Amino acid sequence: MSTQSNAGSAQTSGSSMFPLRFVKHDFQVFCYNTLRCHVIYNDFNFTPYKADERPSPAPPSADYREHWPFASYLGIRNFPPPAQVDWTSLDGVAHTAKVDIGAIFKDERVLYNVPDTEIPDRSWGGEPGILLEVNDRTISVYMKAFIATRTEQIPGNKYSYGRDDVILAWTHTY
Repeated sequence: MSTQSNAGSAQTSGSSMFPLRFVKHDFQVFCYNTLRCHVIYNDFNFTPYKADERPSPAPPSADYREHWPFASYLGIRNFPPPAQVDWTSLDGVAHTAKVDIGAIFKDERVLYNVPDTEIPDRSWGGEPGILLEVNDRTISVYMKAFIATRTEQIPGNKYSYGRDDVILAWTHTY
């Protein structure tokens, strides 16, 4: 399980911003390698288009998570009841699971890979995205948050003062 960056650097930064926390989050579902996939969270049906009627494809590339967009369902107050996931894996076995997003993120801390000293003061105030992936027999939950940085992440690119890493928070194979 991934964790936020080194909390020890928070004391040296002098900022009360750390640890980074959230009170609302965004949400998105991705289904791969399933014969059927159906997800309900916050009383909303997140089933990808026709995924409850036809098989979902394999991930498009080895680095597919790096290309995930930010979550599209915005402003969910922490935390509604668990996500209800019903799917059929590629071997034809039907599965049902409750994924308790509130338990996974009970401390309401943002997960990120940027050192605290590299984050500008007063730059956090956003909502992270929580991304639920169903891939054959495995459900994984990730966090993606835009974290501003003091330096360019791509040297010479003045638009690269930030990172939006996808970080694994929880996974279970059924």
